Order: sequence, then C-alpha cells, then structure tokens
Amino acid sequence: MTIKKLVTRSMRKNIKMYYLYFFSMIFSISLYFIFATLQNDRTIMNMANDSTLFSTAFQVAGLLLIFITIVFTMYATSIFIRRRSQEIGLYQLIGLSKAWVARVLILEHTILGLGALLIGMIVGALLSRLFLLLFMNLIGLEAMAGLTLSSQAVIQTIAIFTCLIAVTSLQIILTVYRRTLIQLFKANNQNDYFVKRPTILSSILGIAGLSLIGFGYYVSTLIVEHADLLMFLMLVVLASTILGTYLVFHTTISWILNVFRKKKNGNLGLYNSLSVAPLMHRMKGHANSLTLITVLSAATITMISLSYSLYYSTEKDVRLAMPFDFAVENMQEEAAIISSRLEEEQIRFEHYQIEAMRFNGTWLEQDSSVDNRHRRFMLFSAEQMDQAGLDVQIPQDGEAIYYNTRAIIEGMDTSLPKKVQFASKHQANSLTVSKFRLENVMNYRFYGEQLLVSNETFEKMRESILEDEHKELLIFDVFHLLDTEKSDMASNIFLRNVDSDLYITDFYSTYEGSRQTFGILIFIAGILGFVFILSTGSILYFKQMTEAEQEKNHYRTLRQLGFRVNDIMKGIIRKQLFVYLIPLGIGLIHAAFALNVGSVLMAASMVIPIIISMAAYIVIYLMFAVFTIQYYKSIVTNAL
Repeated sequence: MTIKKLVTRSMRKNIKMYYLYFFSMIFSISLYFIFATLQNDRTIMNMANDSTLFSTAFQVAGLLLIFITIVFTMYATSIFIRRRSQEIGLYQLIGLSKAWVARVLILEHTILGLGALLIGMIVGALLSRLFLLLFMNLIGLEAMAGLTLSSQAVIQTIAIFTCLIAVTSLQIILTVYRRTLIQLFKANNQNDYFVKRPTILSSILGIAGLSLIGFGYYVSTLIVEHADLLMFLMLVVLASTILGTYLVFHTTISWILNVFRKKKNGNLGLYNSLSVAPLMHRMKGHANSLTLITVLSAATITMISLSYSLYYSTEKDVRLAMPFDFAVENMQEEAAIISSRLEEEQIRFEHYQIEAMRFNGTWLEQDSSVDNRHRRFMLFSAEQMDQAGLDVQIPQDGEAIYYNTRAIIEGMDTSLPKKVQFASKHQANSLTVSKFRLENVMNYRFYGEQLLVSNETFEKMRESILEDEHKELLIFDVFHLLDTEKSDMASNIFLRNVDSDLYITDFYSTYEGSRQTFGILIFIAGILGFVFILSTGSILYFKQMTEAEQEKNHYRTLRQLGFRVNDIMKGIIRKQLFVYLIPLGIGLIHAAFALNVGSVLMAASMVIPIIISMAAYIVIYLMFAVFTIQYYKSIVTNAL
C-alpha cells in the first residue's frame, strides 16, 4: 500500500474524530484572515495613521489570535496522537521506521491543514465585509468604500499557517521518536485508575482548595479600598484563585465523590456507576485541563462583560462626567460668538450663566496618616444649577455635596461626613461635606474639586474666604443642545471658537471618542472571546471523545447484559453535566467577583451587559455538551 493510499484511508477512517478539529482550524484561520484584511483596509489604515490606538489594538489582537491558535492546535494534536498511539505502535511493530510513521502523520496533518487554510481564507474573505460593517457600526462611522481582497492579508495568513504546521510537525516528530512501544500501547490507559489518598490528607487538600478560592474572593473585595496596592492584590487574587481551582479539580471533587461512594457502601447503581465512578477515576488526570478551562472561561466572561458594559454605558458615563453639552469658563465673548453661530445654523439650544468660585482648601481627614495637603475647590450654587436644568438636591445651610466621577478610581476616601477647611475672615472656616455623588455638576475639564452648596452658603463663603488665598470668581457659560441630531455640527462650531491650547472639549466629541475606544475594545473582546470559548469547548469535547472510545467495551458489555441505550445514556448525561457544568459554574463565580470589582469602579450599571454576556457564553458553551452527548449516544448505539 502506498503512502498516498494509507493517508487517504486513515483520514477517511478518522473523519468523525477530525470534523470538529477541522472546523476549529477553519474558524481560527478565518478570524485571523479577517483581522489581517481589516488591518490592511484603507479605511482602517487611515484611522491607524490618526491614532496609535487602532493600530496597536489590532496588532495585539492579531498576536493573541496567533498564540491562542497555536496553543489550541498543539493541545488538540497531542490528544489525536494519543488516540492513535496504538496505530503508531502497530506501524513500528510490523517493521516500519519512526521516520516513516512521522512522515505519514505529518503528511496527513498537512493535508488537513491545507484544506482548513483554503476554506478558512474563503470564509474569511466572504465575512470580511460583514465584520468591517460591524466594526464601523460599533465605533459610529460609515464604511465609505467596499472591502477588497488584500494580498498582504493572504501572505500573512499563509505565513502564520506555515509556522503552525512547522510547530505541530515538530510536536509529532518528538512524540513518535520519544515514546517506546510500551508507552504507545498503554497511552490510552493513562489516568484511568483511581489513586486513593489518605483520608486526612485528602480532607486537608480538599478544604484547602475551597479555602484558597474563598480567600481570593475576599481579597478581591479589598482592591477598591486599597488602590495603591492594586498590582500586589491582583497577583494574590490570581495566585490564590488559580491554585484553589486546581486543588478543587485535583482533590476536592474526587474526595467529595469518594465520601459519597462510602455512604452508599460502594453500591452506586447503574446511573452513578456511569457518572460518579468515571469522575473519581479521571478527575485527577483532568485537573490541569479543567483548571485551564475554568480560568479561561472566567477571563473570557470578565473580558466580554467589562468591554460590553463600557460600550453599553458610554453615553451615560460621559453624561455623568459632562452634564452640559458645552461649557466655557470666563469666556463671555466666545460664548456670545458660539450662541450666534448656533442661531445662524438654526440649531436650538439653551444657554445659562452660572456663578462659581475657586479657592484653596484642605480636606480634614479623621485618619492622621492621610496627607491633608491643599487642594483647589470649585463651589457652585445648587439653586443656579437647578435653574440650568440639572436635577440636584439643595444641601442644608453650612453643608455641601461632593461631586466627582473619578473619586473611586483615584482611590479617594469617600467616607462621610468630613470637612473642608479654608482661610476665612470670620470664625467659621470649614464646610461640612455630608454627601457624595459619583457624577459631576460641571464638565470635568475644569480644574478643582466640585462642591455644591445652597445659594445662601455660597454667598456667605464668597464674602468670607480671604482674597490672598487665590480666590477666583468664575462665570461659566453652559449650553444644552435641543437639536441632538445636529450635535456634530454644533460640536464643530464650538471647537472652532475656543482656543485649542486650553484643551476644552464638548460632550459630543468626548462621547464619540469614548465610543470609538470602547467600540474597538468590544470588537476585539468579542472576537477573542469566541476563540477562547471555541478552544476551551473543543478541548473538553476532544477529551470526552477520547474517553468515549476508551469506554466503548464497557458499553458493549452493558448492552450485552440487556441494558437499553436510554438507560445507559441517563448515566452518561449526568456525567457530562458534571464535566461541563462544574468548570462553567466555578468560572462564572470567578467572573462574578472580578466583575464586582469592576462595577464599583464604574458609575453606570453593569447588570444588563453582564446578563447578556453570560447568557451568550453559556449557550455557546453548552452546545459542546450537546455535541458530546450525541457522540456518546452514537458510541453506545453502535457498541453491539
């Protein structure tokens, strides 16, 4: 038999084992080709020339895609080599050299890869236009020109594919040359036995796994309060959570199931024998992969949820930081010009003048270790802000409300009440801050901590604060646009009539900039999230396929004893729910605590984006469980 016929026959024989692996390779190549095409698109290239964010984001995403694809392919290749280890051993047993066996496997792998490359590039070329439109829609721009096939993208994809084939070929060669015949014939029997640990040690390790995860969760709640130790606390959380997750899969679950078996006196019955028993025997061997799947699931859910939350709440977040569409400080002439220009363009708006005061002051902290250095404050009248259209509460006389959208991110102590001290002509030289709001009453571009007081308190402080304390009386001209559909035109009028050196911006420009930034983030996070879930789901599916093949003789015996397919499948379904839901459940809990920290740092609600992101992830993830159950059913059905 020639090598060509042998390869063809082998691929036809293993088609069931290859189809999902083939689909995964096509998907990965398609996504990278799309990225490479977008990178070389004229519209994207023009954006990249204007902003380093675009080019950097796509380059980082491309590198991550390459890394994920290579790691996933190597992992999948190792599983397939293990499944075919007896076939490799037989080739060597009949006298074929290791070089010949490696050459056949590499040729088979290369043919499969070339097919995936060709189909992946075709699919990528067809979907590139769709992804470009999606990307433009996310960042709020319109694609002006049609997307053309990029020769540079083809070259990049072929180069990456060549590197991928080289890496996996080296992996095949090392596997064939390093393994002995005994190792090849026993490869499928690894990790099939239950290693019983001493009860005390198992208990200690089992409890330690749960304790480490709990400790990581607890430390995560301290991150916001100790922002100065952010990196250290994050490392502690990651180390504790990952190690705890590993121990849970390595020891805790097996220990719990062993306790369950002891309570049953070993009489597990059919369903538990097909679900609980295999988990006890194999959980230790799967600890590494299940830990990886859990951590990747948590990272994917967190990444997608945070990016979607940022994009979902962009307008609300910007509005909290910039309550007025336009605002200028002590620029009455410019404000008059802006008003006349808006009127000429028939853009309806509301214009108000607000009095304010900037002065030096000091936060009086109860903690003596806190630095009470001087700060600049801006004082506003609540009554004037109410007249300007803001929904604000009027504080009591002698009290103030502190407004700052960045207070938590900057690690400021927001515990109240506390006082602001200032130099005064009178005996009263402090102001009690009774409430805190995670928003602004004036656009964030203007310097000073924002305090809102009643008009009576404002007048008293304006008279009492000493002039030599750098007291500034301010007049803010603020605008509310009523014709929001003309915001872009109004924004151009505003920006043309203010000094660019003052770094003054408006709501629309800030919103569009944030939308583009978070649009890039959600686009890349979504693509990488799909690759992550495809990789983790496929790895778990491949491992379950291997177990199904190893357990085929058990199912044949059960069928010969008279058990029906449905009876056997009930136990198998219970096992698959354990295998898929345990990593998913732990990953969701990990992500929930990570997102809890993110929700504290964000002003807007994250509930809806998190629910949507988690629901989408769960649906896609559980599709692999359905595929696995169907594969098991075909094995059980054809066991006789």
